Amino acid sequence: MKLVRYNQLDPQMPTTFSGMLDRFFNDSVGANLKQFSPAVDIAEDDKSYEIHVAVPGMKKSDFKIDLLDGKLIISGERKLEEKKEGKNFHSIETQFGSFRRSFFIPEDVMEDQVEAVYADGFLKLVLPKKEKKVNKATIEVK
Repeated sequence: MKLVRYNQLDPQMPTTFSGMLDRFFNDSVGANLKQFSPAVDIAEDDKSYEIHVAVPGMKKSDFKIDLLDGKLIISGERKLEEKKEGKNFHSIETQFGSFRRSFFIPEDVMEDQVEAVYADGFLKLVLPKKEKKVNKATIEVK
């Protein structure tokens, strides 16, 4: 007995004509370059912006994070391990390959204090905000 998802169409077979054309051109123009786009959550509070990237199964050394001219670029690669050890996979839905996500950051970010932490399958970036200066003056009426 095989353990597979019920009523699953063959993922190699496109379900639409445009999907068939996309697959034809992608396969013939070097689709061997596996890429994926991890899910990203972005949050903000009074003190910082946070970016959470869902990339389970990676190591800290697999990431490259650049901040250049107001653009944050997060890239990396998750490699498919070739260890088979007697296992025959019937379905692989985990995404493997390289990824690259880019974000324009607001002007109020302190670029020299950005922090990145990888834990529990999430890459978490904290982009602290500059303190807002409140210009306040009292004007005496004459």
